[in-house]
Amino acid sequence: MTTLHNIIADFFIKGTGFSYTNLARLFMRLFVGIMLMQFGIRHLVNFSTLAGEFPTVMGLSNQTSLILMIIIELVCSTFIMAGFLTRLATLPAITAMCCAEYYILHDMVPDSIVYSLDTTDPGYLPIMFIGIYIFILLAGPGKISLDYFISLFLIRERGRSEEEELEEV
Repeated sequence: MTTLHNIIADFFIKGTGFSYTNLARLFMRLFVGIMLMQFGIRHLVNFSTLAGEFPTVMGLSNQTSLILMIIIELVCSTFIMAGFLTRLATLPAITAMCCAEYYILHDMVPDSIVYSLDTTDPGYLPIMFIGIYIFILLAGPGKISLDYFISLFLIRERGRSEEEELEEV
């Protein structure tokens, strides 16, 4: 009985105490980057079909809105996955997802439809992306990123140590 108790105690102690934050941030960046990039690739492949029917955003034409969305989906996703200008790259992605959410809830949903817990409509997908991007914005790219390696280079160029410059990455 004591052995089982020790195994369970070790599981909880080690499971709670050990953290793989940099690996988790890499996973989150790769996951959200791949998920958004597939939308960009789909938009790019179907550009001629979508150009006339894509919603206008911020007063831009349909085609310009689509081009802007494709650029955000492909470029920002690539930057986020590589961990290059990560926090900056989340800002256009958050803006694009806010516009998508507005379009889904405002322009496409008739007044009679009310979202409830049992709905399967895609209206919550942009909100999921927004949440992940805000997490990345707050947590940063982590040590497995180009941002981290560039910051190490710049720190060493100044003649300082990593511990002096970076509190926690």
